[in-house]
Amino acid sequence: MNERLAWAYLSRVVEGPSRPLQALLSAGRCAEEIAHGVRTRAGWVGPLLRETEARHGWDRAAEDLETAERLGARLIARGDDEWPAEEFDSAFGFAATGISEHLRTYQSDAVAPHALWVRGHALAPLLARSVAIVGTRALSGYGKAATEQVVSELASQKWTIVSGGAVGVDAVAHRAALVTGTSTVVVAACGLDRAYPKENAELFGTIASHPKGGAIVSEYPPGTTPQRHRFLTRNRLVAALSQGTVVVEAAWRSGALNTLSWAEGLGRVSMAVPGPVTSTNSLGCHRRIRDGRAQLVTGGADIRALLEAVGAVDPDGQYELAFAPDEVQVLSRNELRIFDALPPSGEMPTEQLARAAGMTIPLCVTILVDLNRRGVVRRVGNAWERVEH
Repeated sequence: MNERLAWAYLSRVVEGPSRPLQALLSAGRCAEEIAHGVRTRAGWVGPLLRETEARHGWDRAAEDLETAERLGARLIARGDDEWPAEEFDSAFGFAATGISEHLRTYQSDAVAPHALWVRGHALAPLLARSVAIVGTRALSGYGKAATEQVVSELASQKWTIVSGGAVGVDAVAHRAALVTGTSTVVVAACGLDRAYPKENAELFGTIASHPKGGAIVSEYPPGTTPQRHRFLTRNRLVAALSQGTVVVEAAWRSGALNTLSWAEGLGRVSMAVPGPVTSTNSLGCHRRIRDGRAQLVTGGADIRALLEAVGAVDPDGQYELAFAPDEVQVLSRNELRIFDALPPSGEMPTEQLARAAGMTIPLCVTILVDLNRRGVVRRVGNAWERVEH
């Protein structure tokens, strides 16, 4: 059995994540050795014997690789150029430290996959700058608009959008990435020969062939059906393959919050978009923000400020540029006294204006001359009037 067949065999008979398999790989055992040990029931594979007891005879490696080839997909594993080693080492290395308290209920799953099936562009380059965008399936008009805005702002800086391909926020995020011309990655909870949900089949095909870069990724071999536990397991990969996870709309018990918990447990940045206080769709987001378990973000600039190098992004500065004050909003208190004393339309003589503003004539004239220079007021003979903007 060559290396590729060995990885395909292990992908089929060991449903990840598998801590015993990872331990053998870390100890220097190669895929061919481990596959042979599992097939022959060798004692040295240890706990992996129990994990593969029901499936060790299920050798469909060649068939799975052929199916993948027909789909235009491939199998990748540790050592391959496109294997996201940096992302996995960082995320699951952090989990192994035990620093995070958020993995205690599913610590056994906090290990990297041993193989991935990929359809589309090379995976590792897509993930150099990546953000996970997840959320409710039953999104509101607000959630759709917020998702599209966030993705559009991230796309302008060429961030890859990672999500789970579900209906709702996931699908909106993927589509917004396609429209704005940035890369997007779908992490599936079933084999790549199955489109789930079916209504997104065309979307998945478009992503895989996206000229700006896109990919469909699965930990599961062809033929694997989507089941509830696989979605929860899949969520750890969504978080691990991104520098941070953003939740846009999540109800009190939304499954999207599981991905956010994985982001916390894997040392990634957890973020949430606030919603209307009248909407139950945002209760989960608000709770995470309130409890200090997610950073409040309102757009791409906020997200980038949390993920990029310190000082690289100044969200407040960008808001100041986007929403610059008008000529009146920047006036000082004394300048406002004079401006407000002028009628909304028509002229007012200098002496009358000084009296209305409660100022001396010299001070009033000094301020009026400066306001005239700045285009806020206009002199008309011995009188003054506002300049409309």
